[in-house]
Amino acid sequence: MALEDPRRPVLLALRGLGLGDLLTSVPALRALRRAHPEHHFVLATPAYLGGLLPLIGGVDELLDVSGPGPVPYESPDVAVNLHGSGPESIQALRRTRPGRLLTHAHDLVPGPDGPPWEPETHERRRWCSLLEWYGIPADPEDLALGDPGPSPLAGGEVIIHPGAAFRARQWPPDRFAQVAAELAGQGHRVVVTGGVTEIALARHVAALAGLPEESVLAGRTNLPELAALTAHAALVVCGDTGMSHLATAVGTPSVILYGPVPPALWGPPPGRPHIALWAGRRGDPHGDRPSEGLLEIGVPEVLDAVRRLRGVGVR
Repeated sequence: MALEDPRRPVLLALRGLGLGDLLTSVPALRALRRAHPEHHFVLATPAYLGGLLPLIGGVDELLDVSGPGPVPYESPDVAVNLHGSGPESIQALRRTRPGRLLTHAHDLVPGPDGPPWEPETHERRRWCSLLEWYGIPADPEDLALGDPGPSPLAGGEVIIHPGAAFRARQWPPDRFAQVAAELAGQGHRVVVTGGVTEIALARHVAALAGLPEESVLAGRTNLPELAALTAHAALVVCGDTGMSHLATAVGTPSVILYGPVPPALWGPPPGRPHIALWAGRRGDPHGDRPSEGLLEIGVPEVLDAVRRLRGVGVR
């Protein structure tokens, strides 16, 4: 990434969250880049996401920040709160003493003049609407990542991604295994992905499905490699997690299982090769057990969705 040039004003954006959160903010990040072409663009986000920034484009520097702050930066020309609805992120950016702060308004933080937080807005559209309130045009459909390069595998695999940040959004492992076993039995090359904290889960799913040990890729791919793997895959089956947004960003067909949060708020754009399954029940997205609505989605429904996607290129 480019080193800061003291002659250039600084644009600082805060998005101290995870993979899916970063990918849903891509349209807003690109709109900010277009609106401030002369600025040095600093993105405050977790360091592990840095490998995806070249595929997003436009960001000059990553500042390692997890959560709503603190943000260790001094006097940016423009600071943008792409983090969340709470007062913490607003206050963290105000402490950087920006020349201008772009944020939603909050009753507990008097001063910033911005639009109200709308809880029923899709996450992609939320940040574009924020920028549009400040006169910056943004396209919520501008999601596609750049070419991640060749896959670390042969290509054409079916990716099963059983993990999620919270148990409330994690479909039972035995059901993922049943889907994996059925697809492998149909001749698909099935792999199981996940992060370093999901290795045991991925191995468990693979073992239940009767998949070989080498099919478990959890903990063995960094984010650029995972993006390339996903871009060249035939299909992704996963829950409401970062992998679903990655499949959308690289254009790979996906079947996504939604539990406590409806796809209307976090789902893929319409008119693309993705099927969002949701039983219509809301719940606590941070719960410690699978949500009731998620458990209402059965293996036959997922396999039926896979069959429907065969019309868009899935064998």
